[in-house]
Amino acid sequence: MGLWARLTRVFRASTGAALDKIENPELVLQQTIRDMRDRVPELNNSVAQVMATERLLAKNRENLERQVVELDSKIKASVKMGRDDIATAYIGQLQQAQLDLERTSAQFENAQLASKQALKARDNYVLNMKKRTAEAMQLISASKQAKLQEQLAQTMESFNIGDDASTFNEMREKIDRRVAAAEAKLQLGTSSVDSQMADIEREAMDIQLQDKLLEYKQQMGMLGSGSSAKQISSGSNDKQDENVLDQVIVNESNEINRNS
Repeated sequence: MGLWARLTRVFRASTGAALDKIENPELVLQQTIRDMRDRVPELNNSVAQVMATERLLAKNRENLERQVVELDSKIKASVKMGRDDIATAYIGQLQQAQLDLERTSAQFENAQLASKQALKARDNYVLNMKKRTAEAMQLISASKQAKLQEQLAQTMESFNIGDDASTFNEMREKIDRRVAAAEAKLQLGTSSVDSQMADIEREAMDIQLQDKLLEYKQQMGMLGSGSSAKQISSGSNDKQDENVLDQVIVNESNEINRNS
């Protein structure tokens, strides 16, 4: 094989590979459908011309038939009047009209046949176009489905590689750290000094209420000795004062029960 033939083969192979790579089946099929539809008006114009020729020949044939009848009548009238010269002239015109009528009739029959064939060809083309269009739409749909499957396959491949999985794990770890930090802040907030002070204030309020209760009981003469009431009303925040208060209340309750 010569050098030029080898270079030509390499060029054709490279060109074909490049065309296959950039060729989009969907666009090619859509363009084919448009080309087929664009040919329909051209076919309609061709059929219309054939049919116009048929109608023109039909009108010419009608005129010639009428002309033959008129010439025949004129010949008969000329013979009756004894005008053989005029009759002879009409006979010549009649013969020419008859020849034209035969030729026009043959052309008209051919035109009729051509019109039928043209209409049939146009109808067959339209039917074939519709069939090809339906096939092209199915192929386009299959091409889109194949493209979608390719995209899904690429996505699944990326999952298999682990890029997206590592991203999810990283984001999950960050979110977990944020949740843990928020819970720790909430726990610190609930055990802060403000919360402890609120507890102390509530306890102090309870002590004040108990002191007020003992004060009412002392005024009503329900307590045994003033020293005990004084000791209780002095109150403190430690556990010993609370125990003393509880003991006094118990003793007073027992004394009331004995008096009753």
